Amino acid sequence: MNNVLITTSSFAEGAPDLNNLLKKQHLNFVLNPYKRKLTKEEIIELIKKYQPVGIIAGVEPLTCEVLKTAKKLKVISRCGIGMDSVDINAAKEFGIIVKNTPDAPTVPVAELTIGMILTLLRKIHISDKGIRDNQWKRPMGNLLKGKTVGIIGCGRIGSYVAKLLYSFDCNILGYDILGNDIITSKNNMIKITSVEELLNKSDIITLHLSYSQQTDNFMNYKRINSMKNQAILVNAARGGLIDEDALYDAISNSKLAGAAIDCFKNEPYKGRLKELENVLLTAHIGSYAREARLLMEKQAFENLLNYLII
Repeated sequence: MNNVLITTSSFAEGAPDLNNLLKKQHLNFVLNPYKRKLTKEEIIELIKKYQPVGIIAGVEPLTCEVLKTAKKLKVISRCGIGMDSVDINAAKEFGIIVKNTPDAPTVPVAELTIGMILTLLRKIHISDKGIRDNQWKRPMGNLLKGKTVGIIGCGRIGSYVAKLLYSFDCNILGYDILGNDIITSKNNMIKITSVEELLNKSDIITLHLSYSQQTDNFMNYKRINSMKNQAILVNAARGGLIDEDALYDAISNSKLAGAAIDCFKNEPYKGRLKELENVLLTAHIGSYAREARLLMEKQAFENLLNYLII
């Protein structure tokens, strides 16, 4: 029987319909034994052991070195939207089809973004921690209504964030590295501007970029310090988009009022941002809503079967 590796940290948990579909296939599905993001060495070990014909992939590094060991691999079905963990050129060279699930994460990531913004503005996390520490903290916050929000990356998720922000009467600025003409035709709620103007005028900046060499440390020291004084920065997109040391300095020096970060360059995150009260940190939970997760897994499974020719 042909093997399929499922390398996400969890799959089809609490989804009997999907589990039943898995059992009906003439395939042997091998789950991630570590229940977390795999290292390069771990995924190589699993590939060598099982020689899969397909992988339902998480965010483990599927580099050229890794793919060279997958002699039987025909399809990588990414459970999620980001493709930066897969060497697309190497996959093409080896004749491996690569698919993702771009629609399922849109709503959960956008909703988390709004939740993070509201939490930071109203300092909900600080009051919550105060009560847990037996302190009656009532920090004065700010409204989202009427704020200028800059969206960097105006694809599916960025555009949906704009739709949610529109109901708060926000002034929405947008910039996209792929070209502003695309945004203009898609979303008339977003006012297109340069990245420099967006950084300078926005009370809140939220990132919705994919990660690549071009976007590595996109928010570097210069751009972070070009932001409006006392602005906040949100990243529920991908790790590596922000220079985390520059962000720490900007917040600890009171240049920025705070930040909310869901994705980090190295995960699990162990850096200095944990020291700052006005930084909200979450463990890469952007798409981790039950309804969206099940949809994403179902689409990843369907992609695998649609393109797996044995």
